[in-house]
Amino acid sequence: MAVTVQAVPCLSDNYAWMLRDAATGTVAICDPGEAAPVIAALEAAGGRCDIILLTHHHPDHVDGVEGVRARFGAKVIGAADDAHRLPKLDQAVAPGDTVAIGATTGAVIDSPGHTLGHVAYHFAEGGVLLCGDTLFSLGCGRLLEGTAEDMFHALALLKPLPDETLVCCGHEYTQSNARFALTVEPENEALRARAAAVDAARAAGQPTLPVALGLEKATNPFLRAATAAELGRIRSAKDTFRG
Repeated sequence: MAVTVQAVPCLSDNYAWMLRDAATGTVAICDPGEAAPVIAALEAAGGRCDIILLTHHHPDHVDGVEGVRARFGAKVIGAADDAHRLPKLDQAVAPGDTVAIGATTGAVIDSPGHTLGHVAYHFAEGGVLLCGDTLFSLGCGRLLEGTAEDMFHALALLKPLPDETLVCCGHEYTQSNARFALTVEPENEALRARAAAVDAARAAGQPTLPVALGLEKATNPFLRAATAAELGRIRSAKDTFRG
């Protein structure tokens, strides 16, 4: 059995992610940063939400939780290590645990770096990775609480996942990330092709996500960094990039 996934745009550039278990019809939403558009999307999809998954505590990922919970009675799942700054959890999880959306089981993955206590969720049946603000298309999250070593560790846990895995991250940052990535690997033909495709998609008003992890492995300079020090240098350059 498997889950399907759908992006739900909210705020200025965030995505919440709606998952549906094919076997049971169970519906989950990941990181509802704003209640109204998420509730509207859930109503349009059948008016059901059983589970809310949270990757980390930032307001643009959790501010819609109480509205969604009140409307649908959803169970909220998030990291035990972050429970003190998340909305009230019905299920606290740790890396290595599993979560169930109906008949589909997902793995909880340690994903520090952007924040401490950040987790990701991988649903192998369906090939879905909910990675919050750890891995972006052609980028990674800003190191607000963790270190380059933390982020390198987090990305090292994601790289072995199958190439067809759909990367479902928290923001539509791909176009700006592509401009920076090209300064790191200007001769990377796969990256140049990806950047052109992203420009075309955004010009047409289309999202760039989800994206296959295999494409990220070939084009994302943060995933391609060989050491934590290299990742740290690239992240520092990205922090001041104005391209």
